[in-house]
Amino acid sequence: MKKVLLFGAFFACIGMTGFAQEAAEEVTNEELTKFANVEVMTSEYVDSKTEELRAMILENEIFKGGARYNEIKAAWGDEAKMTEAEVTEEEKAAYQAVQDFQNSLQDVVKEYKTELIMNDSILGASTYNKVNGAQKSDPAVKEKLDALISELKAKNEAEEEDGSEGDGK
Repeated sequence: MKKVLLFGAFFACIGMTGFAQEAAEEVTNEELTKFANVEVMTSEYVDSKTEELRAMILENEIFKGGARYNEIKAAWGDEAKMTEAEVTEEEKAAYQAVQDFQNSLQDVVKEYKTELIMNDSILGASTYNKVNGAQKSDPAVKEKLDALISELKAKNEAEEEDGSEGDGK
């Protein structure tokens, strides 16, 4: 999960492009909303990928609800421990598939967020750079953006709860 969070550093570098020129411009509410929406969409995407990873572990019969996964994880990389834990080739392959998926998450999330940023109808690179620069240089913009992100997340969660209540009844 730490790797997934590191992708943010990549975007911090992107945000510095054109920073000096755009920092002087005032950020509009529409730009803040677009930026916040991309942050929320990315967060929801990370959550869905994390849930997908969790399901890979918990729903795989080989891992017996995750208990065996933890045993393999503890022994992984140490042949003596792998032998002692009697890890089969099938278990090794299943564990490696989970590791491969986990290792790809950072790149997948980075690609997803980059596509959102580069899409002018969703955000656009210049708007991203402008808002990102403004939030770094002005604590008031950062506060406003954080509040907007929290508000959008709460709204989305409330909509999900309302939608799921009506489905089963």
